Amino acid sequence: MTKYIAKSSNPLNLATDCMVVGAYQDGSLTDTAQLVDDKIGGFLSSAINQGDLNGDPGSALLIPGLQGSKASRVLLVGCGQRTTELSIADASKIASAIAGSLQKCRAKDAVIDIAGLSVDSHTQSESIAICLQSIEYSLYAFDQLKQKKSNKNLKSIIFLATDRSDANLAQVGIARGQALANGVKTARDLGNLPGNICTPTYLAKEAKKLQKSHGLKVTILEEKKMEELGMGSLLSVSRGSREPAKFIIMQYSGGAKKDAPIVLVGKGLTFDAGGISLKPAGAMDEMKYDMCGGASVFGVMQAVAEMKLPVNLIGVVPSSENLPDGAANKPGDVVTSMAGKTIEILNTDAEGRLILCDALTYCRRFKPAKIIDIATLTGACVIALGAHPSGMFTHSDELSAELEEAGNHTLDRVWRMPLWDDYQNQIDTPFADIANVGGRNAGAVTAACFLARFTEGLNWAHLDIAGTAWTQGKNKSSTGRPVSLLTQLVINHAEK
Repeated sequence: MTKYIAKSSNPLNLATDCMVVGAYQDGSLTDTAQLVDDKIGGFLSSAINQGDLNGDPGSALLIPGLQGSKASRVLLVGCGQRTTELSIADASKIASAIAGSLQKCRAKDAVIDIAGLSVDSHTQSESIAICLQSIEYSLYAFDQLKQKKSNKNLKSIIFLATDRSDANLAQVGIARGQALANGVKTARDLGNLPGNICTPTYLAKEAKKLQKSHGLKVTILEEKKMEELGMGSLLSVSRGSREPAKFIIMQYSGGAKKDAPIVLVGKGLTFDAGGISLKPAGAMDEMKYDMCGGASVFGVMQAVAEMKLPVNLIGVVPSSENLPDGAANKPGDVVTSMAGKTIEILNTDAEGRLILCDALTYCRRFKPAKIIDIATLTGACVIALGAHPSGMFTHSDELSAELEEAGNHTLDRVWRMPLWDDYQNQIDTPFADIANVGGRNAGAVTAACFLARFTEGLNWAHLDIAGTAWTQGKNKSSTGRPVSLLTQLVINHAEK
């Protein structure tokens, strides 16, 4: 990974493969860019006057080998309006443009002028964190399984500060941005791994690695223990697989012992073929992403531990596969959950809620301040909201506001969906306490209503990330969402 540092130095004295400076839409330059421009004979101003760069966020012009500069190249990037702070989206565009240009020119190091990277409603250190995370996100390549590795020339980046005080603030932002980028990368890597490698057992081993590297307390419950606890709903899903289920518990204790923890529960279906209710063959390979809720919990746990936040956080990942087999669930089967509620399984492809309900029941023992489950739960949520916000369901206006605030702060947004009792009768059945599906209408809502029956009395929210957890098509990839959102939620909780 690229190393980031902050310095308050004269930019003209810094030898680098690439000096990154900014220009505004009115044709003016940032102070550092003007300093460089004066040194190289007005070349940057001339390029702007000729229309080579319009100053729009994300526009970029790479200028090689200018006499008078110690930089091998100068990258001129658009910073929008001089008088207006950048939105998160525009700041991310700028950072992505920087990353793409540095990759293209194979620079080994770079100096970035941060004067034009002030993000609206964010502190200077938060702006740096956003920039760093966006650069790392753009540089990401999943090549672990390829013989030919991706081009990773960029070894170091200096963020150029105006003085020592700004450099210190920038260094705080670097530390936070690096931790968040690391957490997002962990989630993306786990999501992109194929199901024959990333099994429930593999996830359990990865949790143990976090125990060693980040000081988390990790407990793995095996199927025998789950059976003793009465997790009949979860175990009914794993019966169709040769891979044993794992119940992964990761605990970070940064707060006082008396402080109630935040609990995150991530769906860890490492592959979902639908079981007996088999999915169509088209794009079934993407069902390796059905564990992205669990992957996001790994990412948040890592990021929070690296930030050393003064908070207690528990991550729980119930993990299984969902495959067709002679022992697999059949439509019409009735199973008993850990909460004692019986469930009629009308569709074996609605398995995520079957493992989550037992996990949510188990987590009552932690007496959480708030509990949030994260799951690629329903295709219906994708139809409703697309790929922009994650669907959010909760009875708590306060928790809803906290999640919306964190999402808007990170541009990892959520949209509140109804969780009205009007929908509950869709999952009633004459043969059990509850059915696992409620028909075609409002599928994302009835899935949340199912989970709501197991979270009475808890300060609970459900995030349906089916539309946001990965991108589809030829260049499909895990997005690492909602690691940024949830980490910011934990940061806000710690600060309050």
